[in-house]
Amino acid sequence: MTPRLIVSDLDGTLLGSDHVLHESTIEVLRALTEQGHQLTLASGRHYRDMKVFRDELGVPMHLISSNGAYTHAPDDTLLAAHHVDPEKARALIELERPANVRLSLYLDDAWYIDSESPGHLAMHAATGFVYQVVPASEMPVNGIGKVLYGGDPLELARIEASVRQIGGDDLHVTYSTPNSLEIMAGGVNKGVALAALLERLNLRADECLAFGDNLNDVEMLAFAGEAHYMANAHPEMAGRLGRGRQIGHHHEAGVAELLRERFGL
Repeated sequence: MTPRLIVSDLDGTLLGSDHVLHESTIEVLRALTEQGHQLTLASGRHYRDMKVFRDELGVPMHLISSNGAYTHAPDDTLLAAHHVDPEKARALIELERPANVRLSLYLDDAWYIDSESPGHLAMHAATGFVYQVVPASEMPVNGIGKVLYGGDPLELARIEASVRQIGGDDLHVTYSTPNSLEIMAGGVNKGVALAALLERLNLRADECLAFGDNLNDVEMLAFAGEAHYMANAHPEMAGRLGRGRQIGHHHEAGVAELLRERFGL
């Protein structure tokens, strides 16, 4: 069988509702590497956060983190980093927002947030990756891979409109969940990062299977030869892609189920 690159999002896709890997998922992914296939994780999460899942699987894999802002090799070598323009970052940090909307920055080696957020801690409890509380007035403007606003979807929609006025083509704006508005440098997304990785690995798009569930996965799924989106995917996913296959729910290990079928495991 021709070796494939299998790339998957984490939350809402490969992980269960408890934000951990299913035992069946671990079993299937390890079996695929034994067959000679390559694995890649592509997430909005920070690289240090994602490493925990790679280490749990115990197999070599590339990591595309912060929605494509960073790519790391299996040995942790940084292959690519794309930072938000400092002046744009300053404008995003200073942007007026409601008191209940949290501002986060993903830097090369850290996660800053403007105030305590128990919800964020709960989501990352399984990995132990935690934020540092830094007042917005003290946040840096250099070395930022991703800016994240977390809050009510209606409030985020208003912030999004302001962000697009600030950024134009210099910022890429997306959502990882309805409550998470995420901004990277212009031209930075999972699809662009995947294209660069495939070129590095001397693989074609039609040799790649991709899995995702939300709007920050659209470019990746559109680029991959075989696109799969979850039963729990964003309601606009099918329309935005215009292709691909809907598979099972993430809390039922839908990715593992499809891979068992696809590769005869």
